[in-house]
Amino acid sequence: MIKVIAIDDEPLALLKLATFIQKIPTFELVGQFKSAIEARNFLDSEDVDAIFCDINMPDLNGMDFIKSLSSAYLVVFTTAYSEYAVDGYKVEAVDYLLKPFGLDDFKRAAEHVEKAYRLRHAADQDTAAPSTVIKHDDDRNLYFKTDYRIVRLGIDNIVYIEAMSEYVKIHLRNDKSVVVLVRLKNLLDRLPSSFMRIHRSYIINLNAIVEVNKNRVIVEGDVFLPIGDSYRDAFNEYIRNRFIQ
Repeated sequence: MIKVIAIDDEPLALLKLATFIQKIPTFELVGQFKSAIEARNFLDSEDVDAIFCDINMPDLNGMDFIKSLSSAYLVVFTTAYSEYAVDGYKVEAVDYLLKPFGLDDFKRAAEHVEKAYRLRHAADQDTAAPSTVIKHDDDRNLYFKTDYRIVRLGIDNIVYIEAMSEYVKIHLRNDKSVVVLVRLKNLLDRLPSSFMRIHRSYIINLNAIVEVNKNRVIVEGDVFLPIGDSYRDAFNEYIRNRFIQ
């Protein structure tokens, strides 16, 4: 099942979105929110695959909200203003629904989400062979046992690590990434203290931090990552201990 949330500040529009989502057999509605801020708090602690999000909202513009998140989510924007369509694709939106839209329009968008979801998971299966983290050493290397090979990754080249169900995606400084079959927690246990978990889905290289902005960390590559509630105190303590007054 594809886990979906709906966001719209208009109650009737939100109800319509939720009703349509529940009509799609492959969708599971796991949350509906009247503001992007409420949705962001939910995303800090829950697994979500796709977001149907209004753009014109008073507390936080839907476009800015999506830009602040990781690119892991499949996004469909809903709005009454057609001029937002181009911007929607700039943030890699899967589709765009112009209000008022009917069930047939929604089903077409849902098909695009389903296709993107299948492609993403097929890519994960193709690139991720069963792996085991076997060691790290004084040379700052991390080794993965994959089938009959041992793959080496330089620890200092890792920018951040993203959980993807049973897999993790390791994002490197050369704009490349490696997907391996290992749990995020098991990998964290093998990493040095220069890495910290800041969210249930993310571990970051503390040396790759560019900026801390409220509930987000910006790392090298201009990537915005959320700070989860459960990890915020430890992260803030780390920052305070290194703050120069």
